[in-house]
Amino acid sequence: MSRSDRSPLLLAGLLATAGVAHFAQPRPFDAIVPRSLPGTPRTWTYASGVAELALAAGLALPRTRRTAALGAAAFFAGVFPANVKMAWDWRHRPAPLRAAALGRLPVQVPLVLWARAVAQGSGGRA
Repeated sequence: MSRSDRSPLLLAGLLATAGVAHFAQPRPFDAIVPRSLPGTPRTWTYASGVAELALAAGLALPRTRRTAALGAAAFFAGVFPANVKMAWDWRHRPAPLRAAALGRLPVQVPLVLWARAVAQGSGGRA
């Protein structure tokens, strides 16, 4: 299997793993839901977990891959405020935890670019 064939499946695996984690260990995700969102943090945690699982399934299937990849790019951009909240909330934690929270911020950029590359590799322009 070539690298370009593996890339969508690796992205699907990442999203599936994150989606399952939202249900298996929801508390850390609840804590980073921006309080400005309506409803409860747990509802947003579960909703984002469902979205990640749906995107993973879409990425795994060639017929829906392009649409799912574009959705994943939007999703990665959309969860950025949660990472900002985490970095802010963790600003007084020990240095390794602060560094981890801050390190999540720039990771969104390569995730968005990866998802767009998968979309482009699936036909059409992204």
